Order: sequence, then structure tokens, then C-alpha cells
Amino acid sequence: MKKKFWTTFLISFVVFSTIFAIIGHRMLNMDSMASQEEDDYDLEAEKIIEEKGEILFLLMGIDDQDGSGGVESVKAKKIEGENRHRPTGKRTDTMILCKYNFDTGDTTMLFIPRDSRVSIGGRKSMEKINHAHSYGGPYLAIKTVKDFLNVDLEYYVTVDYLAVKEIVNAIGGVEIDIAERMYYRDPADKPPLIIDFQPGLQTLDGEDAIKFLRYRPKDLGDLGRVENQKLFMKELIKQTLRPRNIIKLPKLIKTYYGYVDTNIPLSLVLKGVGTVNKVDFENINTHVLPGEGKYIGGTSYFIPHEEATRKLMEELFGNFVLD
Repeated sequence: MKKKFWTTFLISFVVFSTIFAIIGHRMLNMDSMASQEEDDYDLEAEKIIEEKGEILFLLMGIDDQDGSGGVESVKAKKIEGENRHRPTGKRTDTMILCKYNFDTGDTTMLFIPRDSRVSIGGRKSMEKINHAHSYGGPYLAIKTVKDFLNVDLEYYVTVDYLAVKEIVNAIGGVEIDIAERMYYRDPADKPPLIIDFQPGLQTLDGEDAIKFLRYRPKDLGDLGRVENQKLFMKELIKQTLRPRNIIKLPKLIKTYYGYVDTNIPLSLVLKGVGTVNKVDFENINTHVLPGEGKYIGGTSYFIPHEEATRKLMEELFGNFVLD
């Protein structure tokens, strides 16, 4: 039972971070008791999920390297309500539409390039999709993705990249086989950013892991960054589940909790625990939004291919595609 519980911790990091955002909230006695209104909402949500047998949610990663905001900062301020992330002004570095099947444990992930050109509520012109979180927090991000991909989406999980740094350091680093040299220098960044990884098998510590996730190849642009993120996430799950690392997981909960936020009801989280052992970590169904890079008005965007996107959405998320 304990092994399943800690396995769930890993899934939570990638596609089910929810578990410790909610359970951790109660473990740390930061919330007394759910209100009757919340209980009623959980029951209604569970009823809907029961019919579909699956849950759809938006997983977002934000980078708070400068310490100006992020999940931990918002929680410390105890800002409540749907727009509680608005004060941080943080854009998303990672945006993944995730589907989890409660019966089979099948997991589907669609990576949405951060430069995708879309309409955002309240804005006069089309902008990059990663701006949505900055303007209106996770709920505006959800609405933007819902309108863009025409899906029934209401849940989110937000993970601060600092959580990645903590976990990677705790397990002694993550091994990544780097195909070619990754070099980038930004002297204007504070402190100056220098990314320089040689090809071959490398063990990345927490700080290097953040650099790896931020790196964008010149020839592939945002799509290259997405591919790096896919590789890293799969390796992190696999390597954290090694026997020598399982015993290190309990002490990470308190630290990890501060970097995760979600609106998924506890009842839905617990519903998935029983199928955790069915998840095939080597074959998580991952896709990238089809499209191509293009400059418009001097700005680099990712332009989604509408027909290919529509077909992919039907194939991957048919139960949630709106009429």
C-alpha cells in the first residue's frame, strides 16, 4: 500500500500533482474542514466523471526563478478566489492538456507550445497562449485552452519549476542523454543566464534541470523546448521510482506542497489511486500540438494547423470535445 502511495506521488508530479496539493493541504492542517458547498461540488463533479470514466485537466508549469511570485508566494499571501494568481503576473513555461482514465490508468498528454497564437479573453488582438496565466491566473488559462481547442475543461494543476529543482536535487540528479550541444547565453538576465550542455549522457542537478527545461533550440524553436520537456518528464518519473529513491519521497511532501496548486476535488483524486499500478510509465501517450513556427509583425509565434488539430483532439479527447 505504501509503495502505491509513493508511486502516486510521482504521477502527481507529471499528470496528477493534485494528490499532494489537496492531501498535503490536510496533512499540514492548513485547512480545517471542507464546507458543505465544497462537498456538494465534489459529489456533482464525481458524478460527471463517473459517466465518462476519465478526467481532463490542464497541467501548467511556471518559472519563479527570480522569486517575484509563483505558487508559493500566492499561498503565503492567502489570496482567495478564481483570480488568486493574478498578482504574480507569471506566464506559463509549460502547458499540457492531460487525460487520465480511472479504469485503465491510461494517461494522455498533449503538449501545447507556449508560443501558440490564440485569442485570450479581454485582449484586443491574438497573443501567445502562455500570456493567459499572467493576465488572469489559471482560470483564464483554462478558458483560453477551452475556447482554443473546443474541449470541456474545468480543472487545472499548477506546478512551480522550483518543485523540479527540489526533487531533482533530492534524488541526486537526473540522467539525460543529450543528443547535441545545447548553448545559450543571455547577459541581460539577472543573474546572467548561461546554458552549456555537451552531447552525451549527463547528470543534471536541480539548477541544470531548470536550464534544460528552459532551453529552446534555434532551429526548432518552441517545438524543440517541448521535446526536451517530454524527455525530461519521462526520465524524472522513471529515475525517481528507482528503489534507492523511493525512501526519499516522504520528506519531499512538505516542500513539494508549497509549489503545487489545483482545483481538482479530493474525491476525484482518491478515485484514481486504485489504478495507479496500471500506469505504464514507458508508454504514456504523448503528443505535440500540430503546427509550425512563423513570424508575424516581428514576433515569433507557433501557428497551429486547424484541421490537423481538430482531428487530433477528436482522436485523443473525444469524450471531452464540445459539439
